[in-house]
Amino acid sequence: MSLAVRVIPCLDVDSGRVVKGVNFVDLRDAGDPVEMARVYDTEGADELTFLDITASSDARATTFDVVARTAEEVFIPLTVGGGVRTVADVDRLLRAGADKIGVNTAALQRPELIAEIAGRFGNQVLVLSVDARRAADQPSGFEVTTHGGRTSAGRDAIAWIRTATELGIGEVLLNSMDADGTRDGFDLEMIRAARDVTHVPLVASGGAGTPAHFCEAVDAGADALLAASVFHFGVLTVGQVKSALRAAGHVVR
Repeated sequence: MSLAVRVIPCLDVDSGRVVKGVNFVDLRDAGDPVEMARVYDTEGADELTFLDITASSDARATTFDVVARTAEEVFIPLTVGGGVRTVADVDRLLRAGADKIGVNTAALQRPELIAEIAGRFGNQVLVLSVDARRAADQPSGFEVTTHGGRTSAGRDAIAWIRTATELGIGEVLLNSMDADGTRDGFDLEMIRAARDVTHVPLVASGGAGTPAHFCEAVDAGADALLAASVFHFGVLTVGQVKSALRAAGHVVR
């Protein structure tokens, strides 16, 4: 029996508020993260992802507070990412109530961090967050970006996923920067390419606009589906997405 497809609202948190834009710019306020988490829990979300999109040291304290307050009220798994640089950061977030931790820039800068975190806490807590975009100069056609998609990391995204899998990640959160916030559909080609090089669960992100888009992403190889604006602004509910997945023959919780 295949594992149930997970539907995961993503809360991009900036200074303690949820924000959402298109391609990570023109951010607008979408609400209080703890209140929104409570609503999504009630709606049947399988997990929640918090991304601290500014992740400067001052915002970091806010994030710990938001995670702690959410963990007290909501009992579905929480993944937290943004600005995680050390094993100590992971330890503190797990103590605050996070279940899984996303790493991105720090792992690119120092890949040994993956093995250090996996060795200390187990690979089930470690999510590799990959902000990828199309790039003709990379062998796979996709490159890794950092700083909210503004900076090229100069690395092939699919090769990086393969390497990080070997180093011990437990899950991949693959976000298409080109599709982010557009509601034009997930980047199916990118999902298929990632699926070919990793055996760990693959979370697809970026571009969700209709229930059909979620079904297409699962058909392309995603194990879980992450979305933000369509949920935050009432375009779709978690329940509608799950109904569509069920109707398409996919197992959902």
